[in-house]
Amino acid sequence: MTSQITLAKETGPDPAARAGLRGHPWLTLFAVAVGVMMVTLDGTIVAVANPAIQKDLGASLAEVQWITNGYLLALAVSLITAGKLGDRFGHRQTFLIGIAGFALSSAAIGLSTGVGLVIGFRVAQGLFGALLMPAALGLLRATFPAEKLNMAIGIWGMVIGASTAAGPIVGGLLVEHVSWESVFFVNVPVGVIALVLGLVILLDHRAENAPRSFDLPGIVLLSAAMFSLIWALIKAAEWGWGDTKTLLFLGASVLCFVLFAVWETQVSEPLIPLGMFRSLPLSAGTVLMVLMAFAFMGGLFFVTFYLQNVHGMSPVDSGLHLLPLTGMMIVGSPLAGAAITKVGPRIPLVAGMVATAAACFGMARLTPGTGTLTMSLWFALLGLGLAPVMVGATEVIVGNAPLELSGVAGGLQQAAMQVGGSLGTAVLGAVMAADVSDTFGDNWQGAGLPPLTPEQLELAEKGVQVGIAPVPPGAPEQVAQTIAGVAHDTFVSGMSTAFTCAAVVAALAAVVACFTKRGQNAEAGAGAAAHI
Repeated sequence: MTSQITLAKETGPDPAARAGLRGHPWLTLFAVAVGVMMVTLDGTIVAVANPAIQKDLGASLAEVQWITNGYLLALAVSLITAGKLGDRFGHRQTFLIGIAGFALSSAAIGLSTGVGLVIGFRVAQGLFGALLMPAALGLLRATFPAEKLNMAIGIWGMVIGASTAAGPIVGGLLVEHVSWESVFFVNVPVGVIALVLGLVILLDHRAENAPRSFDLPGIVLLSAAMFSLIWALIKAAEWGWGDTKTLLFLGASVLCFVLFAVWETQVSEPLIPLGMFRSLPLSAGTVLMVLMAFAFMGGLFFVTFYLQNVHGMSPVDSGLHLLPLTGMMIVGSPLAGAAITKVGPRIPLVAGMVATAAACFGMARLTPGTGTLTMSLWFALLGLGLAPVMVGATEVIVGNAPLELSGVAGGLQQAAMQVGGSLGTAVLGAVMAADVSDTFGDNWQGAGLPPLTPEQLELAEKGVQVGIAPVPPGAPEQVAQTIAGVAHDTFVSGMSTAFTCAAVVAALAAVVACFTKRGQNAEAGAGAAAHI
């Protein structure tokens, strides 16, 4: 699929003004990176604050889960629609609105006196974050020429890796030494800086044939489909995969996706022109992003429990132990961007997913006594494998879409990550639960521990699924150690099975990566070459 667009129509200052700050590609990248850093930092920093929020506001477990789930649902449901808004009204405007709204929502959370308000403003955060993320990619696509786009996306990926790594560490320090509210207040000064930089630096680029209307029925159908899918994945662990409610939501998702596809063929300006997917590389890049997120986010979900509940680390210590992973993503992303520019995305993407599969197979061999060095080696290999995939798959999706759909393509990339991460967490969580259910009772009995009633066994298994040993209060030290050994061995066995599944998915993704190639439409955004 090729585009006949010559250049995005630029609205804003005259060419003389653009020769300075406004519209400069590398300054644009800097401005965008500050805003993206705020959102990605928030994605990991909040998890550390949840226990403190629960204690301070007297929240139930379900309410604390909604602090995360509300944000996730709002983000996943609105990403593609938010990208369309950027294509219609300009990515600069939607980026600035996203920055301002995200910072204000963060301040409102910090001032909240009840968990209901926290959940409500977390939903608002998700909606504003959805405006911001596709717009960031749209701005990079429109500003950088094709030969520099991969490097820009590589640095963008480096910022995401760095802020993701900093989240648990910064969050742990703030919660421990200040308050849980400070975790959200920290977004306010960052948001102000990002907003000022955006107002001064960002230039609005719009394609000549940008969409002029909205596909409201398409938005409703796609939003319903995404909500039903993500909600089913979130609740599957609680309801069960065979439960009627889970099946109803999954069925509703499939039905809405089918109706959405049919409707998109009938409307003059569809939300997502299905012709985009005639591009095999774009389709392969989207599937690759889903599979990568499945293996990465699904597997990483268990690593945090392994470090904190099996090895007894604090959140800050566990964040420090994950630095080899995020550190290699930070270092590897710009290097991957340079390599992809030179040889194209296919070889780096295949190599990256092979490395990711090898790392997952390696982490399937972790034991309760595995040392820091061994863990660090596997974490580093995982980060090294993920870096070219984050950069390359993003370029394949965004670069193979027409410029007038760059926001939709950015939303599609982010939505693919959200779906893949939710799917990985749900499916691998089910694998873990099944493995624990199959082995825990036998392991308990084999250790010579007192028999458990069915109710006690079910309750103990839920704790073991996240690495918590069901040691009763006042148990003798020897008994407590035996119970902990059984629980941790069972958890690690389930984690091994889950990581093996993740490795198989990563290997499948390496095959999908063979169908990717350099973006055919990336040259459409090359209007800023004179600034490079």
